[in-house]
Amino acid sequence: MTRALSHLPHLHGGPGGPAHWAPSAKTGVGTALHPVSNIWFTLNRGILTEVFHPTVDSACTRDLGLLITDRQEFFSEEKCDTHSEVSYLADGVPAFHVVNTCARGRYRVEKRVLTDSFRPTLLQEVTFQPLTGKLSDYAVYALLNPHLDNQGGGNTAWLDEFKGVPMLFAKRNGLILALACSVPWRKRSVGFVGTTDGWQDVSQHKQMTWMHERAEDGNVALIGEVDLAAGDGRFLLALSFGRNEGEAACRARASLEQGFEAARSVYVRDWTNWQQGLLKLEGSKAHPQNLYRISAAVMRTHEDKYFPGGIVASLATPWGFSKGDGDMGYHRLWPRDMIQTVGGQLAIQQHEDARRVLSYLRVTQEADGHWPQNMFTNGTPSWNGIQLDETAFVILLVNLARRENAWDDNDVAAFWPMVRRAASYLVCHGPVTPLDRWEEESGYFASTMAVEIPALLIAAELAQRAAEPEVATYLRETADAWYAIIDRLMYVTDTDLARQAGVDGYYVRFALPDQLQAEKPAAGSVTLKNHAKGEGQHAVAEIVSPDSLCLVRNGLRAADDPRIVNTVRVIDSLLKVDTPHGPCWHRYNDDGYGEHADGSPFDGTGIGRVWPLMTGERAHYELAAGHRDEAEELLRVMERLANESGLLPEQIWDSPDIPEHGLRFGRPSGSAMPLVWAHAEYVKLRRSLHDGKVFDMPAQAARRYLVEKTDSPRVFWRFEQPCSVMAMGKILRLEVLAAAVVRWSHDGGQTQQEI
Repeated sequence: MTRALSHLPHLHGGPGGPAHWAPSAKTGVGTALHPVSNIWFTLNRGILTEVFHPTVDSACTRDLGLLITDRQEFFSEEKCDTHSEVSYLADGVPAFHVVNTCARGRYRVEKRVLTDSFRPTLLQEVTFQPLTGKLSDYAVYALLNPHLDNQGGGNTAWLDEFKGVPMLFAKRNGLILALACSVPWRKRSVGFVGTTDGWQDVSQHKQMTWMHERAEDGNVALIGEVDLAAGDGRFLLALSFGRNEGEAACRARASLEQGFEAARSVYVRDWTNWQQGLLKLEGSKAHPQNLYRISAAVMRTHEDKYFPGGIVASLATPWGFSKGDGDMGYHRLWPRDMIQTVGGQLAIQQHEDARRVLSYLRVTQEADGHWPQNMFTNGTPSWNGIQLDETAFVILLVNLARRENAWDDNDVAAFWPMVRRAASYLVCHGPVTPLDRWEEESGYFASTMAVEIPALLIAAELAQRAAEPEVATYLRETADAWYAIIDRLMYVTDTDLARQAGVDGYYVRFALPDQLQAEKPAAGSVTLKNHAKGEGQHAVAEIVSPDSLCLVRNGLRAADDPRIVNTVRVIDSLLKVDTPHGPCWHRYNDDGYGEHADGSPFDGTGIGRVWPLMTGERAHYELAAGHRDEAEELLRVMERLANESGLLPEQIWDSPDIPEHGLRFGRPSGSAMPLVWAHAEYVKLRRSLHDGKVFDMPAQAARRYLVEKTDSPRVFWRFEQPCSVMAMGKILRLEVLAAAVVRWSHDGGQTQQEI
């Protein structure tokens, strides 16, 4: 490396304006399948947005787009001033053809975007076409905003060359990026965003007049003017990464020398071969794109390569344009989302992918048996919360993988220790689970109990195979006892909502321990006390959610059970929204995760919007209830809720249009897109319709409780779950976490005994 431009003045005016992420509504996400190409990319508004390296949870850029001028009066920014169209280079292959047409009819930019399969290099083949005037009338500038190692602040940018090839560089925290071009740079510069960056210069002067060599320790931007004449309007941009300047530059030059066509050939071939291994499922045509192939690619794209099997929830940062360095977005690993994704991979018979995830889960399990609420790819916890369903879901995943022949009985020895620790954690801490990560209190969640109980039955089955019959017996007895109290904990009667919906009762989303009445010997439901959770919020007894339908999906209630039918009526009366594309549902009433009423982004408070994921879950319920036609229609609704690239968002805007915020009724909101879990739910629904039954329902629970009608003869007592009344004839089991002396009386304390 040389300092050929050392005569340029040192730049002042840092550290630049506040750093923000790109908008979350992606129109493309992609990566090569080769493990050495540890780089991922996203697209939005016709330009490259976040690029990730060396792991899928490490964002390194905000965006890379073009500025276009006539050097005199005309100024246009590609991401703001064009109409963009995005298509796929091949069916199910996450490589993209982008066409951006100037809103004023002056030019058109065509790009093909993918990654080099053999290097961490992002390639953009660009063709600039004048629509008025000639090529020499225009100047085109590439503008890059680095956010290395998930931070927009603290970056340093500079100019240099490698083996005589001029490039632009940035670094932070041991990561280096290099931006190179196949045609010469006419001019180059770096600067601080909002003060001395290239956008400020070119927007004011319609050409580059500031040429700075180095911008130190701030929110920086790199800009280079492309020599359009040298390539007759065509050029190739290479964005590469390395541990030092030479490594990044060498990779960028090697990718340029290889050329785009050679990279495209390998990239498309690998993805096409992978797609050919999917289970062939017929689908609807409610969307012009092939959502089945796209969903499969989205699930695969979000897996890490340094830590195989680790899958992030999304490459997007919800409301990223309003989020800064303190918010990493969804490029972390939630075990719940990851396991749902693996369920989707099993549904399309990608067994090798599922085995990698199972291996990853074995490695990242905590010593006491649980998994973090979310974590980085190396297994380090991100948030400090613990959610029991995430631990229980792992056991369900092991069972589903075994049923789908992703592993067999010979692998029991490999998976049983992980399952044993997970089951131990569940029985020591369940069925109570922390309400959420912001509160200290605990509660009973319908969705959590619906996963915990079948998880214990599955663990018991594996314990039997592992020659631990006493463990198997204990796990089944615990599952039976928890099953027996579902209605006492979760089914409420005589509430305002019940009366409004014309039903006797319904299942609630969660219940707090201090709101439960004592168990009564008499049969029948017990109403939760109507205590408010907080000022201005509904009573806990009036918080409902489609989560309750997990009781059907996991085999604990029949779809036509009157209690479930009642709950569906309440859910629809309170949470259903008929969008222009079909029905969609809120997560629960009083959900605060979404834009405000005026369309401003979620900032810790807001109004929860409807989720396409919920439409898929409702379709699974309708299929379980024997309503196949309704399930098929809801599949088509999911397809219509996807964006033009076939990506499914986390949430859909469910209010009148607010054009100034880009919000339209029935279209994606500012939340994460794509949400990988939503794509997994879509492919599972396709598989369920193909099979004629719910694909991921665990058979153990349905057989034990719906067919065999197993009841529990026991009542459990714990310090955190005491009971004061029990029915005659029941067996009392006291469970403590250490040796204890129990003093008991059968005559009101007149006599006492100790054991």
